[in-house]
Amino acid sequence: MPPWRKYSTSLGVINNTCALKETRRPSLPVATTSAIRLAPSRRPVSKGLEAWLAQARPDCICVQEVKAQAADIADRFEAMDGMKGYFHFAEKKGYSGVGAYTRHEPSDVVIGFGAPEFDAEGRYLELRFDTPKRKMSIISGYFPSGSSGEHRQLAKYRFLELFYPYLLQLKKKREVILCGDVNIAHKEIDLRNWRSNQKNSGFLPEERAWMTKLLDEAGLVDVYRQLQPTATDTAYTWWSNRGQAYANNVGWRLDYHLATPAMAALARSEHIYKDQKFSDHAPITIDYDLSL
Repeated sequence: MPPWRKYSTSLGVINNTCALKETRRPSLPVATTSAIRLAPSRRPVSKGLEAWLAQARPDCICVQEVKAQAADIADRFEAMDGMKGYFHFAEKKGYSGVGAYTRHEPSDVVIGFGAPEFDAEGRYLELRFDTPKRKMSIISGYFPSGSSGEHRQLAKYRFLELFYPYLLQLKKKREVILCGDVNIAHKEIDLRNWRSNQKNSGFLPEERAWMTKLLDEAGLVDVYRQLQPTATDTAYTWWSNRGQAYANNVGWRLDYHLATPAMAALARSEHIYKDQKFSDHAPITIDYDLSL
């Protein structure tokens, strides 16, 4: 039987965590967490994350929106639960940034995807786990949000225009699992109040069309939807901090595992962790029959 590993994705200020886990051999989970900030001011939240990681035992964690610099990470978050951390920090302090933790040494680490505007914002980190028989990448990605104004929405469109051909070329060369905060709810079932949000960033026609093109033409797979094609209110991974959005489950599904077909075919089950609220995002776990 193939080794059993777990990939989990969460939302929070860290924004994405991916974990892998084996049952018959040493544990190899991969988790993705979003919206869990690593900055010192959020230490209590990080303790909650660490407890969750100790229980889930991921092998690799992809995190987004770390909002930290190397000095903030040093001696505190360079490793978590026995996993070594790798990071792509934003040039601007207290902004964006992504990372990934892994129990296994990657064969290579790629920082940025070659777009100066967005590489300066710390939005792309790729860990490669290549073997003589396979080329495979786990990507921690953080897509821009356009909710703060038109200038950021235009930046989001520029990001999508640049990132699509990059993913298309990467897919031709290697197997990929992208764990990240995509900041797009693809379809009406991916958010509670879709009618009133049709003119809001995250559910705009242009953004949704980009996601459709990525799945239908580029051939990547929305792994959660492969496993849960009709889930609605149980599918949300993000809730606004305004009002009683979380209490009333007025949420959005903004965090994804996007994978090449061969990787998606190994997905077995999913779970969105809501027992503890780390931030405005919740971790989503997907189990894969996968060996690194």
